[in-house]
Amino acid sequence: MEDLSEEKENEEPLLITSSQTSKGGFRTFPFIIGNSALLFLAIYALTPDMILYLMKEYNMDMASGSNVLYLWSAALNFTPVIGALMADSFVGRFQMIGLGSALCLLGMAMFWSTTVIPQLRPPPCSENDNVCTSATKFQLLTLFTSFIVVALGSGAARSCSLAFGADQLQDLQKTTTGSMERYFGWYYAISSFSVLVAMTVLVYIQENMGWEIGYGVLVVIMLISLVVFFLGSSFYVKPKVKESLIVGLIQVAVASYRKRNLKCCEGNSSEVAYHQKGSSLLLPTEKLRFLNKACIIQDPQRDLTSDGKPTDPWNLCTVDQVEELKALLKVTPIWFTGVIMSINVSQGSFGTLQATTMDRRIGSTFEIPAGSVGMFAIVSVVLWIVLYDRFIIPLASRAMRKPVRFSTKSRMGCGIFVSFLSVVVAATVETIRRRRAINEGFANNPDEVVGMSVLWLVPNNLLAGFAEGLSAVAQNEFYISEFPKSMSSIASSLFLLGMGFASLLASLVMNAINDFTGGGEESWISSNINKGHYDYYQWILAGLSVVNLLLFFVCSRAYGPCKDENMEVLALGREDQP
Repeated sequence: MEDLSEEKENEEPLLITSSQTSKGGFRTFPFIIGNSALLFLAIYALTPDMILYLMKEYNMDMASGSNVLYLWSAALNFTPVIGALMADSFVGRFQMIGLGSALCLLGMAMFWSTTVIPQLRPPPCSENDNVCTSATKFQLLTLFTSFIVVALGSGAARSCSLAFGADQLQDLQKTTTGSMERYFGWYYAISSFSVLVAMTVLVYIQENMGWEIGYGVLVVIMLISLVVFFLGSSFYVKPKVKESLIVGLIQVAVASYRKRNLKCCEGNSSEVAYHQKGSSLLLPTEKLRFLNKACIIQDPQRDLTSDGKPTDPWNLCTVDQVEELKALLKVTPIWFTGVIMSINVSQGSFGTLQATTMDRRIGSTFEIPAGSVGMFAIVSVVLWIVLYDRFIIPLASRAMRKPVRFSTKSRMGCGIFVSFLSVVVAATVETIRRRRAINEGFANNPDEVVGMSVLWLVPNNLLAGFAEGLSAVAQNEFYISEFPKSMSSIASSLFLLGMGFASLLASLVMNAINDFTGGGEESWISSNINKGHYDYYQWILAGLSVVNLLLFFVCSRAYGPCKDENMEVLALGREDQP
């Protein structure tokens, strides 16, 4: 297949101008990571006790409150994809982070207003006959609007933060090997530390000083986050946006369909691939070859204008556009296995409810807040990232007497397996807790504390954290390394998109089990945790994890070697040369 190089205006994606070459570098990270860390601090402090807030202040039952949180979690994780598309195609990453931080501040303020204005929530349940008044449409509208605004702002900022930091390292990458991998790891570690502070200090404030102060602090944190980001404005590298990426992907699909009857990719020397000037991609790859038809020039006189541009971009696309769509389609099966694994992570509401029935005292005076139980998962995430970067890799390299690193796919597979172990442990612990609650006569009293320490919940949370530490960093690194640079924001948002789909699937699974097991009897997903069977629910998730692990092996083998594995092979080849 021959190639044709034609000049196309403004085709260099995310172009960095010469005036920006002296900017960027590590000096920008206090502002970028500071903004992101404070954003994570506010968002994750908002969620741990939310199920208790909805049940106590809005009189919702366990299933209804969980569904609200599942849908909100889905929105929190879907919106980054919209933000990424807007940033890469129209707005720019710097502007999107600033806009997102401002929206998040507005949403936090709206939600805080529900805690200080009694008219924005229903009256408390009657203590005499336990009759509860449902929230009015206006009250629910105010609550859900605040959730939506927070989700939009959070999505806009989070979609670009990781990629915007990577933009600052473009020059450094040429001279410092491994800088990007370290950046991903430490970015995630600092963000996880923020989540840890949110789930301990800020949740403690909420449970001991009241909702008004606890959620009011979050408004102040978001205000500081917004200010910190704009303080570093003069130091940032601010890449320019390219034309709409999503339109380009659709154009490839349409063009390849229009040319579906065209015979190509069979060594026909008369075929010509259209590519933009200056692109490193001169010919399309051999995988997903049916899409290659979109960049084939059949008749230069008909397909190209006098200045060499396509007469119809819906019939002729560049090689870059074709490879962008290929990259997205190729990673989809592996991405889906990450979605299934993330269902196990979306069970925070159950952990909070479970902790309220257990002895949370540490020593004679301190009591762990129920919403802080998830902090053990965050601790293990940070611990794993630090151990991996500072001890495991250096020790393995020293033992092998050469640089050693584990491929992204191997780390993702290990993450799925450890996630399976965490669910097995969670199911076992819940079986023991439920049996003890019934034996102690608390079957009808879910608010009573069982003679069982909350520390029983630590092992499964630690395993869940290790699983997330293995998988999340590996997934982000995998997507960004496998995608073209023009898709960096989308690549960094795919993990969050998977979390969003996982929340929706978790809601569907929970509703299906609730409907199937609730006919005439107490549902497994009961507001009375001692009558329900959350242990059975966890065993179903364990079975799903086994199927997912097998699916990952199949998808990984079908995908073939990824770029980091190819780089290792090349490095080994150079070492073997005399």
